Amino acid sequence: MNYARDSVIHKKFTDFIRTFSLVDGTDNIYLYSSIDFDSILNQEEIILEQDQYMLLSYSQKLANIDIDRAYLEYQRTKIYWLNWNNRSRKFVEYNDYICRSLLALKLMCYESSGAIMAALTTSIPETIGEVRNWDYRFCWIRDASMSIETLIELGHHSTAKRFMAFVKDILKSKSDSLQIMYGIDGSRTLKEEILPHLAGYENSQPVRIGNAAYFQKQNDTFGYLMDVIHSYYFRFPGTLGELEEMWEVVKSIIRTVYMVWRNPDQSIWEFRNIEKHFVFSKVMCWVALDRAIAIAKLLNQIDYVSAWQKEAMAIKEDVMLNGWNDQIQSFTQAYDNTHMDSSLLLMEQYGFIDAGDDRYIKTVKRIKDELYHNGLMYRYKVDDDFGLPSSAFTICTFWLTRALFMIGEKEEARKIFDQLLTYSNHLGLFSEDLDFETKRMLGNFPQAYSHLALIDTALLFSEERKYINFIKP
Repeated sequence: MNYARDSVIHKKFTDFIRTFSLVDGTDNIYLYSSIDFDSILNQEEIILEQDQYMLLSYSQKLANIDIDRAYLEYQRTKIYWLNWNNRSRKFVEYNDYICRSLLALKLMCYESSGAIMAALTTSIPETIGEVRNWDYRFCWIRDASMSIETLIELGHHSTAKRFMAFVKDILKSKSDSLQIMYGIDGSRTLKEEILPHLAGYENSQPVRIGNAAYFQKQNDTFGYLMDVIHSYYFRFPGTLGELEEMWEVVKSIIRTVYMVWRNPDQSIWEFRNIEKHFVFSKVMCWVALDRAIAIAKLLNQIDYVSAWQKEAMAIKEDVMLNGWNDQIQSFTQAYDNTHMDSSLLLMEQYGFIDAGDDRYIKTVKRIKDELYHNGLMYRYKVDDDFGLPSSAFTICTFWLTRALFMIGEKEEARKIFDQLLTYSNHLGLFSEDLDFETKRMLGNFPQAYSHLALIDTALLFSEERKYINFIKP
């Protein structure tokens, strides 16, 4: 408990074992089992000669637990997930991968608040033995918005509604500026700590809890959030009161976009000590305005449209002038460099540029030439705060697949996609990163990023079923 910083006591009772901290006695874990308690506490090898059960509860005592009750709880859990899954759209191809990824995304939803975690783990290293070890058990607005966009597409309205409530809650006051990330309970301060007493995964230190990125400037965040607000309210308008509440959120976000889009930031990859005029951040600020304009028209708030259109045009002109490099015939990572960046592959997906635009096609091909290696993608190949990245970032390979598909290279896109799917584990799950050579999964696991992108890419290649085969219990 408390990351092994507190001493704990295991106390046997007639019906359960209670484990609790000597520092905080209110933090309890209860274990119910038909197996001999002494054998459990002594960590003995147990050979099952008949059906047995173990049931854990956190800070909650349960009554009348026996093997029949344990089996009933198991069946209830199983039926819940089968019912949830069967509400999803079904597809002719890749349906098993889509279903598995949807379940992974749902598992990252915190029901109490509507927040969505980026991943369920902390400090699994991006590279074994190195220091890129981060705590992802928080709600990044970017990752959560992308996840909800995917869940909306697959028919999960209630999960999206809970996230919209979370957004309104974290921005309920006009003085509440949008952070890039929050605790799953909506907390705003996510102090980063190092736990030196823990060895780390395969001795990869440090082990971190909390995440200092919470106070970073990442201007792309506004675009993702506005995009999902747009998608949600165009599909599920809700009550007049709900629309009025969200309209206040929209105006607040756009006021911030006006103030920040001309400034450098740390962008999507969360550079810790680097701020630049990142092209993708500018693009997503344009997305924020573009979607806000559509929302204003939907709500007949015409007075805002003209000014927002003018500002959106200013952003686009700025990107086209400063983000495009004539010498290398490509958009670049930032205004002052010629580096490639996988995030540029999303320019078409968010509507900033057409797939048939020669500038986008050239950018996709140059990114593939520079960042694609051995079936996988780098985010970028330039030194950051911790040196040169050495692992593949899983979502970027899905992005490449989609970009190739959209510019007409569909056969190559499917080939890359099919090969990438073989790198999942036996449950069809992906982590954040992959080793370029061994294809070993690295980084926090499972990763929302990876699974939402898997779904988005799979939908390119598959038609929806006109009938549904329900999964048998």
